[in-house]
Amino acid sequence: MHGQPDLAVKAENLERRFGDFVAVDRISFQVPQGEIFGFLGPNGAGKSTTIRMLTGLLAPSGGMGWVGGLDIRTQGEAVKEIIGYMSQKFSLYEDLTVEQNLNFYGGIYRIPKEKKAARKAWALEMAGLTGREKNLTRELAGGWRQRLALGAAILHEPRILFLDEPTSGVDPISRRNFWDLIRAMAHEGVTVFVTTHYMDEAEYCDRLALIYRGRIIALGTPDELKRERMPEDVLEVVVDRPVDALEVLPKESAVHEAALFGTTLHVVVADAAADAPIVRAALVRAGIRVDRIEKILPSLEDVFVSLIEAEDRAEARKTLREN
Repeated sequence: MHGQPDLAVKAENLERRFGDFVAVDRISFQVPQGEIFGFLGPNGAGKSTTIRMLTGLLAPSGGMGWVGGLDIRTQGEAVKEIIGYMSQKFSLYEDLTVEQNLNFYGGIYRIPKEKKAARKAWALEMAGLTGREKNLTRELAGGWRQRLALGAAILHEPRILFLDEPTSGVDPISRRNFWDLIRAMAHEGVTVFVTTHYMDEAEYCDRLALIYRGRIIALGTPDELKRERMPEDVLEVVVDRPVDALEVLPKESAVHEAALFGTTLHVVVADAAADAPIVRAALVRAGIRVDRIEKILPSLEDVFVSLIEAEDRAEARKTLREN
């Protein structure tokens, strides 16, 4: 890959247009081998379009990309052979049994006869479906189906795995179990490129790219993004009536944003030291008891909301200038 054999994925000014609409706008990034790389953003931001280009399913309109050293523009078919791909729709055949689905994918990936039984047994154990080989896939609960889809996607032991919104529509416990599997695979050297809009899942990634309106607006480790990409401060505010407090705080000019996190509030301000007393006074005036206010490291959700709002403000200013 241009003298960079240690990179699993590389994109340079990758672009995809649909008519006049720019779905992916000249994005560049690279993913070293063995990394869990999270591709985050709201629905419609360009995540699935990017993954479809990288997996050889969609031709780029411009720019370049390599996966496992192969050029996605000219070697798309070869790319498909070296990767695992799992889409949010879990590409399983509902009316086949668990075993028939695995046999089908074993055939697609041309797994040699002598390896097939061992790989199938491995996938069943990984998915927790040993003993349920004869169950119809449509009868499985979401979490089981999801793990079966992962098993099918990695039957052929790919070194690079693309997961497109793999946990959407799955219960929280299944989501956590799924991430345990992903981390175990990365530990064994598999590169995992995963798209999600769940902010808590971003914490599991080694590095993250935040994509918004087709552009990458932040790139770094979760820790770097929290420390370096949030210009404002975040106050954690504990009160006796959080929902009422959420009504009061946005009316204060010092408060840029307020949101509920469980039973506490995260309040975004320019300067914690100067603005905490203002926040406290506003709550006390409204008859709300304040148990604690302290400055905290922002959550990734705080960071992303802040970055997206800054992006929207810049866009609005640009539109004003143009009109």
